[in-house]
Amino acid sequence: MIDEHTVWAHLDALAKPRRSLGRLEEIAVALALTQGRIDPRTRPRRVVLFAGDHGCVADGVSAWPSAVTGMMVGTILAGAATSSALAAANDCPLRLVDVGVAGPRPVDPPAFFRDARIGDGSASLAHGPALTRAQFDAAWQVGADEADHAVAEGAALLIAGEMGIGNTTTAACLTALLTGLDGAAAVGRGAGADDATRAIKARVVTTAVARARARIDTDATGAIADVCGYEIAAMAGFYARGGALGCTLLLDGYVATAAALIAERLAPGTVRSMIAGHRSAEPGHAAALAALGLGPILEWEMRLGEASGALVALPLLDAAAALLTDVARLDAIGADRAD
Repeated sequence: MIDEHTVWAHLDALAKPRRSLGRLEEIAVALALTQGRIDPRTRPRRVVLFAGDHGCVADGVSAWPSAVTGMMVGTILAGAATSSALAAANDCPLRLVDVGVAGPRPVDPPAFFRDARIGDGSASLAHGPALTRAQFDAAWQVGADEADHAVAEGAALLIAGEMGIGNTTTAACLTALLTGLDGAAAVGRGAGADDATRAIKARVVTTAVARARARIDTDATGAIADVCGYEIAAMAGFYARGGALGCTLLLDGYVATAAALIAERLAPGTVRSMIAGHRSAEPGHAAALAALGLGPILEWEMRLGEASGALVALPLLDAAAALLTDVARLDAIGADRAD
C-alpha cells in the first residue's frame, strides 16, 4: 500500500514543473489512494444502473408519475438515454439492473439487462417503512453480486447510477438521517418540482426522518431500510463490495451519494475507495459529500442522475491515471528539477 506522501513525491519527480497541473494532480493522488498503488487503472470499467420505483410518489412528492421509471428503463435498453450516450462516449460498458420497478418486465431485453426485481416498488415512506429488513438485505446483495460480476470481468473502476422517479425524496431522507441535516434542508427540486410539490416533499421527508431517527442508534440497518429504496440499497451493496475488492468507486450525484452514506455506515472504510464525480444542484448533496469527507471534481449544477455526472467526470480520472503511469521522471531524462 502507498500513502499520500509517496504519490506526491512521484508526481513531483515527473518531467514537468512541480505542481504545474494543479487540480489534476490532486485527482491523481485521490485515484492512486483508492487503489493503493502508484499506477492505478481506470480501465476496464463498468457503470451499473439500478432501477426501482418509490411508493411515496403517490403522496405528491414528484413532478413526474411513477410510470416514467419504466419508460426510462425502456429508453436505456434502447441505448437512447443520456447515460447510454455518455457511457458509449467514454468506452464504459453499461449494465442495467431492475431491482424494484413496478409494471411489466421488458420483453426480449438486451444482454446488458438483469432482472433482479425484488418487489414492484417500495412502500410509501410517508406512511411507514419503505422497505423491510429482508427487502433491504436482498437489494444490497443484488448490488454486491454486480460488483463481484464486474470485478470478475476485470473492472478496476466502478460507477453506480440509478433510475427511479421519487428517489430524491428518499435520498433526502437518507442524507438527513445519516448526516444529522435538518430534513427540510435536505430537500431540493429533484426532477423539476414546483414550490407546492417541494413543500409536500419537505413535510414527507421531515416526518419519515423523525420516525427513522428514533432507532438509528439501536438498529441502523432497520432505520435505513425504513426510508430507503430498492435501487439505493443495491447501490450501497455495490459500493461496499466494490470497495472491499479494491476498486475505485466514482460517485454520481445526490441519490448515489446517499447510497454511499449507507455503504460507509454499514461497511466502514468503504469511503477510502470513493471519488466524488460532481456536486449536484440538490441542496443536501453538499452535506452528504462533507459527511464523507469528499470534494467533488466538478461543480456544474447537474441533477439528472443515471450516473451522468460521474460519466462526465470520468475522462479526468483517465487523465490522472495517464499522468501517473505514462509520464517520464526527470531523473530518467537526465534533467534537474526546475520549477
